[in-house]
Amino acid sequence: MNGASREALAAARERLDALTDSTSADAARLAEDLAAVTALLDREVSLRRVLTDPAQAAERKAELVRQLLTGQVGGTAVDLVAGMVRSRWSQPRDLVDSTEELSATAELTQAERVGALDDVEDELFRFGRIVESSPELRSALTDRSATSAAKTGLLRDLLGGRANPATERLVERLVTRPRGRSLEAGLQALSRLAAARRNRLVAVVTSAVPLTDRQKQRLGAALSKLYGHPMHLNLDVDPVVLGGISVRVGDEVINGTVAERLDEATRRLAG
Repeated sequence: MNGASREALAAARERLDALTDSTSADAARLAEDLAAVTALLDREVSLRRVLTDPAQAAERKAELVRQLLTGQVGGTAVDLVAGMVRSRWSQPRDLVDSTEELSATAELTQAERVGALDDVEDELFRFGRIVESSPELRSALTDRSATSAAKTGLLRDLLGGRANPATERLVERLVTRPRGRSLEAGLQALSRLAAARRNRLVAVVTSAVPLTDRQKQRLGAALSKLYGHPMHLNLDVDPVVLGGISVRVGDEVINGTVAERLDEATRRLAG
């Protein structure tokens, strides 16, 4: 991607992170919705041209997205895509590619939440190896004359009950909507996304009230410095903590909540 599209994608990634920061957000549903939007934009050439036309007002393009997608996909996906078309894109195709990447990222986010990201990454790698070693399988999965239903059935025979559901969904979308890529290239792209996400540490932050943008930036910078690694914040609000914040990175918990301090004082008094 050229400069404008790279900047637009970076902004879209940040918005996706913000949308999925809340543990209540349904990342798997968002992934499916964004996959549907990708299919629409891939199919409708004139639409993606209009949505990336720099001569069109940004808000007009966002409103067109709302009119087309509201009721077809969830509100979170509508908001995200509306934000994307406000940005400047170097090529119409870049909008489609970026929407597809965000769909895969949302799916990987869901896997990360349930502690399955390592499994998904490993399964994508192993499936790629299987495809490379079996010309017959590769041919069946890439046969243009075969229906999507036939390919989906074959994948379910291969992966059903043997792989994480996120892996199944990612591979199924790739096989049924290749968009001109080789199967190997698509699997490699998914593996890179999974690896990049796994290599970024995740801090689960619980606070009594929502953190401001400034507080999130300062906390993220402090944690990145402390752990020597890029840090992603998953934010949750729980009034039970009373005040302060609780931070969990892996198995390590940094608890600075009022509730924890009260519990500690109670334990000392009882002891």
